[in-house]
Amino acid sequence: MDTSKTVRSLQANIERVIRGKPLVVERAVTCLLAQGHLLIEDVPGVGKTTLAHSLARSLDCSFKRIQFTSDLLPSDILGVSIFHQPSQRFEFKPGPIFAHIVLADEINRTTPKTQSSLLEAMNDGQVTVDGQTHPLPRPFMVIATQNPMEHHGTFPLPESQLDRFLMRIQIGYPDAAEEKKILDRQPTGHPAEELPPVLSADDVLELQQRVEKVRLDESLADYLLAIVSATRRSAFLGLGVSTRGAMALHKAAKARALFNDRDYCLPDDIKDLAPVVLSHRVILSAARQAGGPTGHRFAEAERVIREIVESVPVPL
Repeated sequence: MDTSKTVRSLQANIERVIRGKPLVVERAVTCLLAQGHLLIEDVPGVGKTTLAHSLARSLDCSFKRIQFTSDLLPSDILGVSIFHQPSQRFEFKPGPIFAHIVLADEINRTTPKTQSSLLEAMNDGQVTVDGQTHPLPRPFMVIATQNPMEHHGTFPLPESQLDRFLMRIQIGYPDAAEEKKILDRQPTGHPAEELPPVLSADDVLELQQRVEKVRLDESLADYLLAIVSATRRSAFLGLGVSTRGAMALHKAAKARALFNDRDYCLPDDIKDLAPVVLSHRVILSAARQAGGPTGHRFAEAERVIREIVESVPVPL
C-alpha cells in the first residue's frame, strides 16, 4: 500500500463534499488513523453531520447513525437480550453501536446516564450487556456532534466522557466564495450519499498499524511531557492534563506525521494538535472562566493550551 496515495485519496474524497475546510478534514482523517474518536462542537447547520457522513461513506465499512434525544436509553444504543421461546434462552440483539463508524448525533441532547453507555465501547472496543461481553467490529470510531451548551435542551458531557474523545474540533462558517458554491449546488439528496468508498476496513487497519511504527524521538517525548506538566502548574487551569491525555497527544502526533507522509514526528505535530487534543481534558480556573466569554469554555481552554504551548521551549 502506498500510504501517501491512500491517505490523499481519502482526504480528496471527503473534500468533494466538505469544501474549503482542509484543516477540518485533516483533523478527522488524523483522528481515524490514530484509532481515536472525534467530537465536533459547533452551531447547527455548519456541516457537523455532513462531515461524519462523508468520512463514513468514504470507507467500505458499516455505518450507523444514532440520533440522541432526551428519552434515549442505554439499551437503545447497546442492544438488549430477548427471550427466544423456541430455544428457551435469551438471545442478544445488537444495537446500533455495533458498526465500524458510529455517528452519535447531538450527543449532548441525551442524559448523562445514556451518554455513559458509550464509555466501555469507546475505551475498550467492546460492550457488556447482562454480564456478557461482546466485541465491536474493527476499525471502530465514534464521531459525535454537539451544539454549544447555551442551546436549549442540552446536557453537559461528563469529564469521563469527554476524555474518551481523542479530539474536539469546530467546523466554523464557510467563506463567502465556498458558501456561494454550496448555494449553487443545492443537492436534492444528502451530498455525502454520492461519495464512493475509497478505503476498505483492512486498509484502515493497516494504516492504523503503520501509525504505531512512526518514530517519536526522546527529545520530542520530553517536549510533549513538558507541555502536559505545564498544564498541571498553570494558574489558569483548575485541573491539568492526565496521563491518558498525554498518551492521546502522543498517538495523535504520530498519526499527523503519517498523514503528512513521514515515519517520524516533528515538534509541529505536537504543537499543532495540542489545542484540539488537550483543551477538552482540562478544567479552567474560576478566574479564567470569569474572564472568558459565557458558554465558550472550550474556546477559552484552547486559548490557554495555545499559550502554554508557546511558553514551552521547542527542542533543537
